[in-house]
Amino acid sequence: MDRGEGAPGTGGREPGGGYFHGLGAALGGLTTRGRSFLAAGVAAAGCAYVLGQSDLLRVGLLLAVLPLVCVLVLHGTRHRVTGSRRLTPARVSMAAEARVHLRIDNVSRLPTGLLMLQDRVPYVLGPRPRFVLDRVEPGGRREVAYRVRSELRGRYPLGPLQLRLTDPFGMCELTRGFSAYDTLTVVPRVDPLPPTRLGGEATGYGDGRARSLALAGEDDVIPRGYRHGDDLRRVHWRSTARHGELMVRREEQPQRAHCTVLLDTRGVGYEGVGPDAPFEWAVSGAASAAVHLLERGFAVRLLTDTGSSLPGPDGGGGAHDASDAAGLLLDALAVVDHSAGDGLSPAYDALLRGGEGLLVAFLGGLDDRETAVVARMRGRSRAAVAFVLDPAAWAADARAHDPRARQAAERRLRVLREAGWTALSAAPGASLPELWRLAGGPPGTAGAAEQPGGAA
Repeated sequence: MDRGEGAPGTGGREPGGGYFHGLGAALGGLTTRGRSFLAAGVAAAGCAYVLGQSDLLRVGLLLAVLPLVCVLVLHGTRHRVTGSRRLTPARVSMAAEARVHLRIDNVSRLPTGLLMLQDRVPYVLGPRPRFVLDRVEPGGRREVAYRVRSELRGRYPLGPLQLRLTDPFGMCELTRGFSAYDTLTVVPRVDPLPPTRLGGEATGYGDGRARSLALAGEDDVIPRGYRHGDDLRRVHWRSTARHGELMVRREEQPQRAHCTVLLDTRGVGYEGVGPDAPFEWAVSGAASAAVHLLERGFAVRLLTDTGSSLPGPDGGGGAHDASDAAGLLLDALAVVDHSAGDGLSPAYDALLRGGEGLLVAFLGGLDDRETAVVARMRGRSRAAVAFVLDPAAWAADARAHDPRARQAAERRLRVLREAGWTALSAAPGASLPELWRLAGGPPGTAGAAEQPGGAA
């Protein structure tokens, strides 16, 4: 929960002294109605002086004095309020809703007047929320809430919060803003993927994982002290007799399988913008694959075509818990954008420095040169799966039905398959869970003829 600094409010004193609104600021808060009354009053008074009409002078004074009195009343207000915002949840998927709770506390000894509460939100999250609050008693509070959602991933600031106080005649309006704000992170859509064996699992992983002793010989086992809950069958009696307390055999942790998820972010590899653009499909696919593999116990590194790992050197930000690592990866994918590069060589060099295990790639359009680079990436990986998004297939013009473009795309897929990749074409409307299932199917399944909907 973030609290506004300096008890922003609609008048009164801030902590540490000082009025919220000087007289000049209050005069600057005159509304169009107030300025019109003031101008009309001055004009009427001037005409009355020239024409010698005392009745017109009284009318002019009334019109001019009324907005000035309203300014003085608001300037003399001694209200102090504090505001806070609570965002639940702070990380949502695309098209999912988050709820924002706003709370206003009157910390002065006087009741407030009519308040209008307004929170600043980016236009992609929806209309700017506005609330009218009735009189707030001394020490009282008011709570309101609104919902935000976005079809576009990213990080969006919420705030600062603004309070607006107006007089009953609408002549003057004073606004104060809080300094605190929150950030809503809209992450890519994550599709649940079916369990399938893509290869690259290290010994000791999955259904066949087994715990082994730290050293082979019974006499060479490194013991540790007994802890509540340890299996008594693991008690090492020789060490127990020597130390005078229960000692158990130390067992090593199961070896983790490694996986690299490669996301092609080249701007030349994709066309179109918006939630249904091919690049958004690739980002969502990378997020789904990374989360799925983390849940299965893989150590996942997220790599881009620039050769950099997201969000850190190991792609997981140093997080050991699967949920924490997944959150870091999703936060990084929420703001990933097209790169200025036009080649995949930096990613190939990064894989040479550490690309063992499973390799899952989401690739944009490839030419012959980049196809050869991708084919060489297969070298050090135990298994490699590629989902290729050909721009011609996603195009809304005649290229989508051009037989030459289709033949070129199929030829490049064959090159990748001959290099050892499990290569599949992701067409518009393709279902990633279905493609994932096909990638783990029997040999030759991925090379089958392409079916409607994008399944290969």
